[in-house]
Amino acid sequence: MTSGLGAGQATRSATELYRRFRHLIHEGAKFLIVGGIGFIVVLAGSDVLHFELGLGKFTSVTIATVLATVITFLGNRYWSFRHRQGAGARSETVLFFVLNGVGLLIQYASIFVVTDMLGLSSRVWYTVANFVGVGIGTLFRFWSYRKWIWVQPDVHLARLSRGRHRKGRETPLPQAVTRQPGTHRV
Repeated sequence: MTSGLGAGQATRSATELYRRFRHLIHEGAKFLIVGGIGFIVVLAGSDVLHFELGLGKFTSVTIATVLATVITFLGNRYWSFRHRQGAGARSETVLFFVLNGVGLLIQYASIFVVTDMLGLSSRVWYTVANFVGVGIGTLFRFWSYRKWIWVQPDVHLARLSRGRHRKGRETPLPQAVTRQPGTHRV
């Protein structure tokens, strides 16, 4: 008998939990789909460029990542985060590419550790290092896009109302001018 009550309560709790995080779940799923496409472009592209065409390991990953960045920018801007407010096309594009540059540095570090520090330079280890770098970079990107590029509309409005240069400070109110009755301005 109690198991029926427990199951009903668990279902309500799960439903409530889903409702609470529904937006984040949907946004995260879209981000993962777009990122998955970019992920395939980076791994396959850098592998082909490095091992088939003979380009350097960092050159290969850079070219593949730039291509994936363009693809993921369009997918995230117009699908994953379309309901969020950006800072304007120019600003969000620049910031998107800068944050992807940080993600690329994470990939470089992963490739450097595996291939140069550990001396594991085969195709498999290069791909594993790239895979790990992209994975860690993706976590950084998801967090940073939500925080700095595509924010919730209410956060965007709050930033605009106090101005970016005034971030965290209250806007001072103008001092009220009081006049004594019977005085006039000259």
